[in-house]
Amino acid sequence: MPTPHELPSQYLAHYSEEILEQVRALIAADQLGAWLKERYPGRPTVTTDRALYEYVMVLKNAHLKTAPPLSKICFDDKISTLNRSLGLHTYVSRVQGQKLKAKNELRVASLFKETPPQFLRMVVVHELSHLREREHNKAFYQLCQRMEPNFDQYELGLRLYLTHRELAGKAG
Repeated sequence: MPTPHELPSQYLAHYSEEILEQVRALIAADQLGAWLKERYPGRPTVTTDRALYEYVMVLKNAHLKTAPPLSKICFDDKISTLNRSLGLHTYVSRVQGQKLKAKNELRVASLFKETPPQFLRMVVVHELSHLREREHNKAFYQLCQRMEPNFDQYELGLRLYLTHRELAGKAG
């Protein structure tokens, strides 16, 4: 387990030294968990596959009406931070008779049944953005930002939440 001065790099590697110092200070004072609770006080509201489906479709219809349809939306117990994934957008092509059928699926780590709602929103926006932009390029992040203006803030909050969980010894 990392010491307070050795942050789990998989979550915070690309942040500035200034932010990393602030995180180290919160960890050293044993205040990261309290800071997260104060900053993100909400309780999970989407905890079933049905609720997740409805939640995703509201966002999709509001921002990506002309994007390809999703054939499956669900929480997935097999997705974890250990394989560096929080959600998956998959595009599956199958040949059925003479036709090529394509399906888009969106799966979200079951971890998000327990997190503040902002973190679920960030992951759903991220995965929905892949319906338009497959790569993590400038256009992709602009779309994420358009769909959720606080995207960057929520992403950092989620990374801090995952860091807190790891330091507390909870597996992703």
